[in-house]
Amino acid sequence: MQEIDTGTQELLCKIVDHVAVITLNKPHKKNALGDILTPALRQTLLVLSDHDEVGCIMITGAGNAFCSGGDVSQMDAGRKSRAASKPHSKEEKIENLLIAQETLTQRIFEHPKITVAAIPGAAAGAGLSIALACDLRLISEQAFITTAFARVGLTGDYGASWFLPRLIGLSKAKELFYSSDRVRADEGKELGLFHEVYPHESFQENALSYCKAIAAGPSLAFSRMKENLNTGLNQSLNESLALEARNMVESMGSSESKEAIAAFMEKRPAVFK
Repeated sequence: MQEIDTGTQELLCKIVDHVAVITLNKPHKKNALGDILTPALRQTLLVLSDHDEVGCIMITGAGNAFCSGGDVSQMDAGRKSRAASKPHSKEEKIENLLIAQETLTQRIFEHPKITVAAIPGAAAGAGLSIALACDLRLISEQAFITTAFARVGLTGDYGASWFLPRLIGLSKAKELFYSSDRVRADEGKELGLFHEVYPHESFQENALSYCKAIAAGPSLAFSRMKENLNTGLNQSLNESLALEARNMVESMGSSESKEAIAAFMEKRPAVFK
């Protein structure tokens, strides 16, 4: 096991069998995002981008929550602080939020590693956006997700309105935004939001085993698959065919492909490095 220094105890990161386990570690505030945790998360994601020992990233939360979204108490303190200092224009506020979003959920969505959200408890607001930005989502049988934005009179950020309709359809996404209803594990699995539901008592162990299986796979091929699938959401068939052709040719003759073919011919499990 290798520990990654995040610069704060509010965010923990360790590498276990090629899985980078990122833990949001503010259980007393249900792992709410804030001025310390969130920048550390952004930076850790950058560090892991080029980490050769990492084949999969698992993002989870300490205690009985995944992430409750933005820290409302910090939002209020921030408003008071800004009111006492030089005011920001509306355009500056929009630009600052855009950068914050691009360097967090967009970074997760476009990350070269496969990302998995392991949801032990509530995922709400921007915390839900982080989970939706991941490639895959695992959830405890006791957990739930909620958009939550309507409850605080806000419209939503960090890509929730982009991710959710693509995962469950526009009509259902609208319902969840307008109502802020909780979606429990079984319902979310039926909707296609969650890929596996695990018992609460063994959740972290089960989730890590799931991620280890991904990390043991052909990581470069997975990265190219991810590029094909993500990019294909917003381009023509011809553009997707061109991207597939380039990534397919780059994969041919790679050490991963050679090992996979050799393992198939020798009727043994492939071992990727």
